[in-house]
This record gives sequence, C-alpha cells and structure tokens, in this order.
Amino acid sequence: MSETTKTNPSSDSNPSTPRIDDLDFEPQTLTVPRPSLGRIKPVTLVLLLCIPLGVALAFLAMVFTGAIGGHLIVQPGAVVTDGIPMVTAVFDGAAAVTIGLLVISVLALPGQKKDPSSASFSQWYATRWAVWSGVVWLLSGIAAMMLNIASVLGVPLTSSTFRTQFLFVAFQLPVGQTWVVSIIATLIALLILVSTKNVSWIATALVFSLFALMPLALSGHSSGTDEHVNAVNSLAMHLVGVTVWMGGLIAVVLLRNKVGKNLATVVSRYSTLAIWAFAFVAFSGVINASLRLTGPLDLVTTSYGALILVKSIILIGLGVAGFFQRRRIIPQLVREPTRSRAFLRLAVSEVVFMAVAMGLSVALSKSAPPVPQVADTDTRSGLIGFPYPKPITLPRFLFGFHPDYLFIAVAIVMAGLYVLAVVKLRRRGDSWSWGRTVPWLVGCFGLVFATSGGPSVYGAVNFSTHMIQHMVLMMYVPPLLVLGAPILLALRTLPKRRDSSRGAREWLLLITHSRYAGFITHPVVAAIVFAGSLVAFYWTGWFQLSLQTHPGHLIMEIHFLLAGYVFFFVVIGVDPGPKRPPYPLRLMLLMATLAFHAFFGLALMSGTDILAADWWHALGKTNYQELLNDQHTGGAIAWGAGEFPTVLVALMVVRQWVRSDERVAKRYDRRAEVDGDAELRQYNERLAEIAAGTRHGLDE
Repeated sequence: MSETTKTNPSSDSNPSTPRIDDLDFEPQTLTVPRPSLGRIKPVTLVLLLCIPLGVALAFLAMVFTGAIGGHLIVQPGAVVTDGIPMVTAVFDGAAAVTIGLLVISVLALPGQKKDPSSASFSQWYATRWAVWSGVVWLLSGIAAMMLNIASVLGVPLTSSTFRTQFLFVAFQLPVGQTWVVSIIATLIALLILVSTKNVSWIATALVFSLFALMPLALSGHSSGTDEHVNAVNSLAMHLVGVTVWMGGLIAVVLLRNKVGKNLATVVSRYSTLAIWAFAFVAFSGVINASLRLTGPLDLVTTSYGALILVKSIILIGLGVAGFFQRRRIIPQLVREPTRSRAFLRLAVSEVVFMAVAMGLSVALSKSAPPVPQVADTDTRSGLIGFPYPKPITLPRFLFGFHPDYLFIAVAIVMAGLYVLAVVKLRRRGDSWSWGRTVPWLVGCFGLVFATSGGPSVYGAVNFSTHMIQHMVLMMYVPPLLVLGAPILLALRTLPKRRDSSRGAREWLLLITHSRYAGFITHPVVAAIVFAGSLVAFYWTGWFQLSLQTHPGHLIMEIHFLLAGYVFFFVVIGVDPGPKRPPYPLRLMLLMATLAFHAFFGLALMSGTDILAADWWHALGKTNYQELLNDQHTGGAIAWGAGEFPTVLVALMVVRQWVRSDERVAKRYDRRAEVDGDAELRQYNERLAEIAAGTRHGLDE
C-alpha cells in the first residue's frame, strides 16, 4: 500500500502553489491543514488594523498639537486638510511594507541552490507581496501629491484653480517636483518587480524604492529651516531607518510560514538589520529634536515636545524588545524552529507600537515645533543654511566647523567598521598592514574636514574655498581610501553564507565583478568621468544648483567623492575587482589627468565670465573685479592642488610596478628551485636546436 506524501503549504517549498519556472522546491512530509474559508488569522487582522491605528493616532495627535483645527487665511476644505495626514499615514505604511519585504528578500531569505541568480520560492513570494503593497504605495503617493498641491494652492480639489495650476505646481515648484520624483521611482521599482525574478534586479528595485523616500525629506517643513542641511539629512536617515525596521519586521511575520526551518536564520539576519535601523532612527531623532526644541523643558511644557517624548519612550521600549529577541527568542528558535509563538507575539506587539510611532511622526511632520522653522533674519544665512561666517582667515579656515551630521556619521561608521575588521583579523592571527589602516583613517578624517570643516563653512561663500572643498573631495580623500583596501579587508572578515542567499560579502563580490563595475572601471571611462566632471560641473547650471539647493550640493559631494575613488581604484587600487590596465598605461592616465587639470586651472584663471554670478550677487557680492580675482585664485588652486597628489600617486604607481616585478622574480626563483630551473634549460635547449639547424643548413 503506497503512502501519499503531503506537503506543508506554509513551507518554503509549497507544491500546492502554481508551478513557477526556475524556483527551488524542497518537498517535506507534513500534513496539510484544513483550509478555513472566510476566516482571517489574528496576526493578519492585527497587521491590517495597524494602518487605521496609525491614521487615527496621526489625526488625534494633530488635533492635540493644533495642526488641525487652526485658522488659515485660505481654507482648502476639510477633504484636503484632514485627508493629508490620513493619506500620508497610508503612504508611509505601504512604503515601509514594500521596502521591508524587498530588504528581507535580498538580504535575509534563503536563496535557490539550482539557480542562485533567480529568486527562491520565499524570495519570489516576498516580491509578490511587495508588488501589492507597492501598488498601494504608488496610489497613495499620487493622492498625497494631489492633496498637498491643493493645500499649497489653498483650494479644494474640485476648484478650477486646482485643475489649471496642478501641472505647474507639480513640475515647476519644489513641493510638486519632490512628489513627482518619488512617484516615478516607485513606479520604476514596481515595473522591475513585475517583470523579473532575478535577485539582482530585485535588489535594483529596492534601490529605487529607497530613493523614492529621499525627495520626501524635502517636502516637510524641515527643508525651510535655518539648519535645513542637517534637518533634511536627518529626516532622510529617519525615513530609511523606520521603513527598514518596521517593514522588515512585518515582512518576517508575513513570511514566517514560507521559510520553514530557516525561520531562526531569517530572524537573526533581520535582527542585525534592525540594530542598524535602530541606530539610524535614534541618531536622526536626536538631531531633529535638537533642531526643533529650545531645550529639554519643551518635552513636558509643549504639545510638540510631548509627542517627541512619547515617541522616544516607544523607541527605547522597542530597543529593549529587540535586545530581548536577540538574547532569548532567537536561541529558542534555533533549538526549536517550529515553536515560533513567542517570536510572533513579540513581533506583532512591536509592529503595533511602531504603527503608533509612525502615526505620531506624521503628526509631528505637520505640526509647528517650538523653534520657528524659518530662516535666519540675515538673508545670507538663510541662503547657505547656517549662520553666515566671519571674513575668512587662515585660522578660521583651518579650525572653522559646522557639522554635517550625515557625513560625520558616515565617516565614523567607515572608520569604526574598518578598525573592528582589523582587530578581528589580528585576533585570529592574520596580519594587516598599518600602511593600509593609517591612510583609511586619514581619509575618513579628510571627509569630515571637507564636509564639516573650513572648506564646507566657506565653500558656498567664496569660489576659491569652494575649489578647495572640491579638490579635497576629489583628489585627496579618494586615494587615501583606495590605499586602505576596504574591499579586500571586508572579504577577509565577512562570513560566507551557505544557503545560496546573498549577504554583505556575496553582494560585495557580485558588484565588484559585475559588468557595470567593469564598465565604470575601464581606464578610458574612469578618466573621462574623473576629468570630464570638472567641465560638466562648472560650465553648466550644476555649479549654481549645488550652491542654491541642498540636493544639488549633496549630489556634487557624492559624485566627486565616487569619481575620484573609481579613478584611483583603477590607478593604485589593490582591492579585487575588474582587471586593471598595465602600469605604463596607468602612468599615461595620470599624466593626461595632470595635463587636463592644468588646462582646467588655466581656463579658470584666464576666464572673464563670473560663474554662478546670481548666487554671489544674492550674497551681496557685486564687485565684478573682486569676484573675478577670487575665481582666478580658485583656478590656481585647482591647478596647484591637483598636481601634488598626482605626483604622489605617480610615485605610488612606480613603487607598485617595481614591487610587482620583484614578486614575479621571486615566484620565478621559487619555481626554479623546485624544478631545477627547467624553464631556463628548455629555453637553452631550444636555442641550441635552432643554432644546430642553422649550421646544418649552411653546411648543405
């Protein structure tokens, strides 16, 4: 009598689902539970109720702070006024679920052994959920854009003014452009998800999803503050942290029955992500609170501060819950993978409190804080985003400081992770050269100096100091970071996964050996991007855009940093990656770059047109000759500052060339000792044969 094998539909290999090509299934002998039609599971019900809970709390909190019920000069109507927080709460919730599912899919779920490039069943299932939540995200984003534009115009949605001015506000004003960019990025992510099962493309959809959050950091009142750079950056960090933290937890709960015995591994990987997300949220929350509160007393004396206090308590409680999960719940899941009730209770409770915190966040973003969110009375301070600095002197330039917390955090994380990796290597008995550690740490310090020190303080005030910031970011910091060999260090310390999934090590290997990496590190491409960026930046509207807007300035900093890193990665890099050009070609690239820098500097020194003249005039600098002289000084800095690191890098290339020849010679000598110099004997015998044949021909 044959026994029918039944498969659990809740495992990662459910054959009861429609057949999908290229998916990896592992049959398990389990009983099939009876379906209960028309019944919603308690966990699903609680998760669904989190959205209206967040909406309701956002509405009540806005009533508490007076954001709803106030008197405006122009009333857009109750639908617009009351609809914005409700739609925003749905938008935030759908964004968190979508991003969380994609993060868990590409970083935590087990992969497919048969074809690792294609999604496994659990990964595919996560992306299907992400498509549905992404549709809600897209639709709520369109609705939120319409409501916000109506609010800006001060008219209801049915007004003729709204119909005639909608396109103008959406595509010509920042308040509309940010929403348009976010919606387009969300749409691109959705199109990718519905058209492929490739894991790399799913990761690409995740990148677009995270990018869709960035414009929204500009849509709140933070973008109009006197400290708008830190306000916008901290809000962006906060959005990323919250969505990954909350969305990732929801994703793990939804997928708990699809990963089978791998639940403990998935929860453990999510827990690591949650620690980073918690740090993002806490760090950015402190920055935001410091910009909006006059002091600690505001936490108990103002309605805005009371909401921040409640959010802080929830954040601390969630951190304690996460610690409990790592110490108690995960080890229990490892011992007994089928007993997940304790994890489920804790996870669902955390999601509920996260929904409460998200509702409060929506209310805070729409409420007026104790510190007026308007620019300083000094017009120049409002333009640069912080108190206008005193006239420049050498000590003020060297020791001036205005923190850019985003890059400070990035530099600290880069330095901290590097040091921890070196310590890990040394503890297991491996060596790591100080000649790599010191340049990396100096490069991290240089990044802070360029973005928070004198070059940043005076970068938007004078063309010459702006050029110093540019040169530090492009010519000094990147070669130091490249000499640190961070990819090699990461590959030697990061653990290797065994379940065909992709962790940090796997993604790093995949990216460094991808076709895209091969393209951008091609010597010609790297040189064109590196040198051509100078022309593209200064002789187009990008330069003035970087001075006038925070996004333009941020893109400038990141672009020049990456362009410099890629170029020097090709020239002096020791990290694994695409094949590098021969040493003579590297020297030729350097010499061509040096010549181009000289040409660029001479062009600035001999130019008669003032670059970004509108910006300098807005700062009150209208003397043409003074502006031109400062621009000529900037040209001289570009020429001189570019030559010094280029010469040092050229010496480094020569040193690497010599050492490479020495290594080849040593390998040859070792091989000769082993085989008795067989290669040389064969070569001599061949010469002797040729000589004998020549003599024989002459004799004949």
